[in-house]
Amino acid sequence: MASPGGWRPPAELPEVAFAGRSNVGKSSLLNRLVRRRKFARVSNTPGRTREINFFRVNHQFVLVDLPGYGYARVSKTEREAWRPLIEGYLRSTPGPRGVVQLLDVRRDPTDEDRQMLDFLADIELPTIVVVTKVDKLSSRAASDRIAQLGRDLELEEAQIIPFSAVTGVGRDELADALVSLVLS
Repeated sequence: MASPGGWRPPAELPEVAFAGRSNVGKSSLLNRLVRRRKFARVSNTPGRTREINFFRVNHQFVLVDLPGYGYARVSKTEREAWRPLIEGYLRSTPGPRGVVQLLDVRRDPTDEDRQMLDFLADIELPTIVVVTKVDKLSSRAASDRIAQLGRDLELEEAQIIPFSAVTGVGRDELADALVSLVLS
């Protein structure tokens, strides 16, 4: 889906969207989650996902990859055009059952991260918070960072799933959380 109100596949199955800043590891997470190396295109250049991509999984549900926000190496005008695209999708009827909001364990939450979490709360969309790239820190440092992120965002640690696309940490916990959303 390249524009608000543009073409999208029929909404016949439950959908769960994935949101986060550019370079947070959405495509790598999706690949690890479904256990396929080239399910979602992974790029070394942040901001390559410029449309909303829909991935049907086992004819049972759809994973929705939203464009990354923030750091993308595209014009400010193009980045601003993604906001109505993302918000339009999230508000659409039928909309997603929930959103998986990704945060990088090594980065402080940005204003865009906070705005997205506030927006999701305002529209009362169930949200799973996943902290990616935990393999980049020692387990102690990752645990401390996750606790700090929870305090910064006023989330309980139990609401946060640590995740590594490299080691697979958090894959099963995220899969279980997605099943709960899809079946709700």
